[in-house]
Amino acid sequence: MRRGNVVNRKQALKVVKELDAFPKVPENYVETSATGGGLSIVTFIVIFLLVLSEVSYYSSTELHFDYEVDKNYTAGLRLNVDITVAMKCHHIGADVLDQTGADAFSHGRLKEEAVYWELTPSQRSYLQFVQGTNEYLQEEYHAIQEVMWKSANSGYMSGMPERDEPVPNHEPDACRVSGSLDVNKVEGNFHIIGGKSVPVIPRGHAHLALMMDKSDYNFSHRIDHFSFGEPVFGVLYPLDGTEITTEYNYHNYQYFMQVVPTQVRTYRANVDTYQFAVTQKNRPINHAEGSHGNPGIFIKYDLSSLMIRVREEHKPYWQFIVRMCGIIGGVFAVSGMLNGLVGTLVNFVCCRYKSRSSRSKRYEEALAQQQSSTPSISTPSLIPSDSNPDFNNHLETSGNMLTTNPAASSSGGGDSDKVPLLLQQKD
Repeated sequence: MRRGNVVNRKQALKVVKELDAFPKVPENYVETSATGGGLSIVTFIVIFLLVLSEVSYYSSTELHFDYEVDKNYTAGLRLNVDITVAMKCHHIGADVLDQTGADAFSHGRLKEEAVYWELTPSQRSYLQFVQGTNEYLQEEYHAIQEVMWKSANSGYMSGMPERDEPVPNHEPDACRVSGSLDVNKVEGNFHIIGGKSVPVIPRGHAHLALMMDKSDYNFSHRIDHFSFGEPVFGVLYPLDGTEITTEYNYHNYQYFMQVVPTQVRTYRANVDTYQFAVTQKNRPINHAEGSHGNPGIFIKYDLSSLMIRVREEHKPYWQFIVRMCGIIGGVFAVSGMLNGLVGTLVNFVCCRYKSRSSRSKRYEEALAQQQSSTPSISTPSLIPSDSNPDFNNHLETSGNMLTTNPAASSSGGGDSDKVPLLLQQKD
């Protein structure tokens, strides 16, 4: 019984060995070359660079966007404002009026601070930085979400730096309106116009500008920040860095916004905020030319019924393993084909050169052999036969050889003249 188990085990191992897809070749049967070694080095370098690229690609994250109906219709809306107007604070009023007709003062109050319109070099540098970044995002960089929610640039949220130079000799000529308002989640209108606002019964409000002169109006403005919801760290909003100046006193600026609720769930942020797209229109107010209206800054917003959920996720690691196998196997396969192609070309060129060399060498050897097979006949010294009896025998033998050698009898030149001389001495 035990012997039968051993036999079955050996048969099973034999079957497994026959299924081996990786046969081993003895080293004695492997031939190496300098071309193959150089191509192997190039292959390993290419594989190393591609592996680094894949590791960098799969170590990064990607954003996914889900769209659904906004069901949180009972929540409020937070409005964040930081705007500087080139008018004195007692000449302007800033508030919100929405579709519910709620009292403007029920949303809260904004802070009004007397400042100077002209900026210091450090403040101007910050403003230009924000303007340049916003212009780049809007005009050139189309994948704006990669910068908005995957960056960690804290410079966006630091705000306008404080004035670091002595104040000018004149009084402040501008007013900075900043703060947050809790408004209803409906269509509304945030505006800054001349005159302080007063409530009107039964609802709404009015702005009284009875004691203002035309020279007091100047709605040149600078928007340092304007957003909805909780501010997201590192996010730059479309109106941030906007600066518009005018020399016309009565001017009307209008911004139209489409606000979209957004839930951000990334590794850097976990907040509920709002995105918005904005279009801008401005015109001078001139009743004589038919351009009617109120001078001021009007930001009209409307909320979308859809909500966007932003998720940040890593790429699947099984894709990384599959791509790594494909890279390594593909590079080795292509390098093997290149090695075979290069070897074929080298053998073809070398074989033609060797065949030419061998033919030339064989021709030279045959010519040398032919020349060496022809005997050279030298003229011996004529010694009297009486003094040397052996010489006669030598001459007789030489004479017989010469008479029977067709090559000697047919060769021309000096050798043919010596044959009769030798024959005469034989006689």
